[in-house]
Amino acid sequence: MRVRAFAKINRSLRVLGTRADGYHELRTIFQSIALHDTLTIRPVRGAFELTCDDPACPADDSNLVARAAARMWAAAGRRGAPRGLAIHLRKRVPMQAGLGGGSSDAAATLRVLAKRWRVGDAKVRAEAAALGADVPYFLEGGTALGLERGDLLFPLREPASAWVVLVIPAFGVSTRDAFGWFDASKRMGGLAPIKGGSSWKAASGDPAASEMVNDLEAPVAAHHPEIARIILALRRGGATQAAMSGSGSAVFGLFSSRQPAAAAAARLSARSFRTLLTRTLNRQTYQRLAAR
Repeated sequence: MRVRAFAKINRSLRVLGTRADGYHELRTIFQSIALHDTLTIRPVRGAFELTCDDPACPADDSNLVARAAARMWAAAGRRGAPRGLAIHLRKRVPMQAGLGGGSSDAAATLRVLAKRWRVGDAKVRAEAAALGADVPYFLEGGTALGLERGDLLFPLREPASAWVVLVIPAFGVSTRDAFGWFDASKRMGGLAPIKGGSSWKAASGDPAASEMVNDLEAPVAAHHPEIARIILALRRGGATQAAMSGSGSAVFGLFSSRQPAAAAAARLSARSFRTLLTRTLNRQTYQRLAAR
C-alpha cells in the first residue's frame, strides 16, 4: 500500500508570546501544497522496519514515522513494540526547511495504521497532538488557521489555486534555533522586517494583508542573509507573496499562473539555488489524494 504525505507552507506565522508550558503561542495560516513524500507499507514477519531512500533521514526511533507506528500500536491495545509491518519512506520534502515533511509523514502513518488496526478518530487526533504541534494539521489539510501551539485548527475559506516556487537553500534551520533567535531579537527590541518580504502586495486587495507575515523571517535572515535575497528575487519575479515558510529555511513565492512561476524558478536555478515548482492544494483535493 502506498500513501502520500503532502508538504505545507505557512502563509502567515505570528508569534504572540511564550506559553506556561514553554511553547510559543502562535497564530498561523497553513496551506497544503502538492509536493509530497511517499510511504510504502507492507506486511513482514517479525519486528517493525523503517527504511528511507534519503541517507540523511534517520530510520530509527527518532523518526516521527517510527514514533507514530509505536503510538498506534499501543492505541490499538497491543503490547510491546510494533510487529508485522515495514514502511519505506521515499523523501521528496526537504528536511529542516519549514515544510512539515516529518509531521506529514507521521500523520500519514497515523491514518494508515488507524484503519489497519481499527483505532478511533479521537485517539488518532490525541496521538497526533502528542507527536508534534504540526501533526494535527496534516490530518486535515487545505487552508487552515492554527492557534495555541498551531494545533488548534479552524478551516478557512480557501483562496484560488496558486503556483508555488520553492527555493531550498543549502543550509537547514532547526525549529529550536529559529525560535531561539526570535526570542533573542525580542529581548534586543526586535528586528525590522525584510524589505519586500512576507506581506501581500497591496494590489492583492486582501483585507488581512497586515497579518500575512512570518515573525521568524527577520531573525532567521539575520543569521542567513541569503533568505532575504531569495525573497526579494521572488518578489521582483512577480510573486504575489514571497516569504520564508515556518521556521525555514525554505522560501516560497506564490504566482497566479505557471509561466511567471517557471520563469522565476529558472532564474533562481541559474544562480545555483535548488528550486521546486508545485501548486497549492485545497482541502477536498488534499483529503482525496492523501487517502491513496
